[in-house]
Amino acid sequence: MLRPRCRASLRALAALLIPVVFAVAATAQAAPGSPTASAPAAAPGSAEEPLEAEPPPGSPRAALQKFIELTRLGRYADAGAFVEVPRAREEERAALAQRLRAVLDRHVVLDLDKVSDQDAGTLNDGLPARYEQIGTVRVAGDVSEPVRLARRSGSSGWVFSLSTVARIDDWYQALPDRWLRQHLPGPLLQTGPRDLLWWQWAGLALLAVVGSALGMLTGALVRSVLGRAAKRTVTIWDDRILARSRGPVALAFTVGFMRALLPQLLLYEPAERFVHQVLRALLLANVLWAFWRLVDVVAELSWSSEFSFEHPSSRALIPLARRMGKAVVAVAAILLLISALGYPVTSLIAGLGIGGLALALASQKTVENLFGAFSLGIDQPFREGDFVRVEDLTGTVESLGLRSTRIRTPDRTVVSIPNGKLAEMRLETFAARDRLRLACILGLEYATTADQMRQVLAEIERSLREHPKIHPEGTSVRFIELAPYSLNVEIVCFFATRDAEEFTLIRQDVLLEFLQIVEKSGTRIAFPTRTLHVQTDASSAAA
Repeated sequence: MLRPRCRASLRALAALLIPVVFAVAATAQAAPGSPTASAPAAAPGSAEEPLEAEPPPGSPRAALQKFIELTRLGRYADAGAFVEVPRAREEERAALAQRLRAVLDRHVVLDLDKVSDQDAGTLNDGLPARYEQIGTVRVAGDVSEPVRLARRSGSSGWVFSLSTVARIDDWYQALPDRWLRQHLPGPLLQTGPRDLLWWQWAGLALLAVVGSALGMLTGALVRSVLGRAAKRTVTIWDDRILARSRGPVALAFTVGFMRALLPQLLLYEPAERFVHQVLRALLLANVLWAFWRLVDVVAELSWSSEFSFEHPSSRALIPLARRMGKAVVAVAAILLLISALGYPVTSLIAGLGIGGLALALASQKTVENLFGAFSLGIDQPFREGDFVRVEDLTGTVESLGLRSTRIRTPDRTVVSIPNGKLAEMRLETFAARDRLRLACILGLEYATTADQMRQVLAEIERSLREHPKIHPEGTSVRFIELAPYSLNVEIVCFFATRDAEEFTLIRQDVLLEFLQIVEKSGTRIAFPTRTLHVQTDASSAAA
């Protein structure tokens, strides 16, 4: 059973491998049998697709295109009509057509646009008038033999020439995948996407699994060796980078092993170009993945650095810079992967420039919020984790994002405020306080004497000044007014704490102390009272 870390690595590799493979496979995919690309031949015996019967083609391009289409569908008997054979080999037309298609797939990159579309063929190519050369087959070293079409005698159609047909068997015997063609089941020899046969797709999947296993094993060994070296250094950045490099290192070795084992699949040239394109895209994605991890490492080291503790204002910019760094990596990844897939990035950027005005108008609020985030990060009216009041809203700042700031209220709900608006609102940060203030009114009953009042005032002030968690500066205990139902004493002091929870505990102890002082002085806390005088007149009394 795989360990959790191993499973996490597998998930990370799959999450990066699968989207890239499918993205490349979905781009610029030429349909089999299209005029500009040839697909490998289908296996004999595959299901025939309906194809309208057409008269013999009149140009070399039409003949070659028809031959490619018929062999792709596995209709080698019909494709044999485009192979000129001696009468003695008439029964071998279908087999010769199948072998010829295998040779063309392996040695000749067919570009139908370069083949003449005139009935007479190309007249200025240095060949006899009735011949058209479509490519060459390398047989040994620099020695190549031509593959030619010939115009039928007394007909306007074109077929593969006798000289070409005479060399088919020798060319076919020299194919590296001849044994596989003769022994694999027919379905595995059928053409799949991107000019790969289905057995090659299966082999590519197996290659990915083997490469991933070898890549993770080799990556673990390399990281183990580098880890021992990193432990001997006094710095921590190398340990952090090594801890974050598990996935990128494993994927780099995976791509390397897949590239080394790729020749075993005996790919045709177009298919090989496609697979190399996928591997380059994977390698590029791996580099960007490493930079993504590097942004995290730099942010963590910056957060815990001595400079950030000496300059607390800089710490608020670190989360914002981290998100911006990842955004830059993401944009670079998109552009570079698009370029790796064969799209012209310069044309894309030019197209974006043309629509830049409309984009700017549509994203006005987004840009406003982005600049608001920078403004809040530089001005730093609050930090993540601070308890704040934003006009009528109070809560704890959970995150300062590129678009909005999230505040969790005392009711545990989350409120998102766009940064553009937040930068213009009245902000009150409770976390910025160096001490917390207690201000309360203590009401004593009117039965309190002057001596009792003096005793209460003196004892409360003494208690506050002797308390270890109360600043002596700013402490005030004053008899301030004769209220309707109480004699009010105003008490003001500052607690030497910035923690709200600790403040409530200290306040509780202090208020209990106030009650004890009042009780010892012989007076009591007042409560709302009303004296009602009922007077009756003399007539009512006489009655």
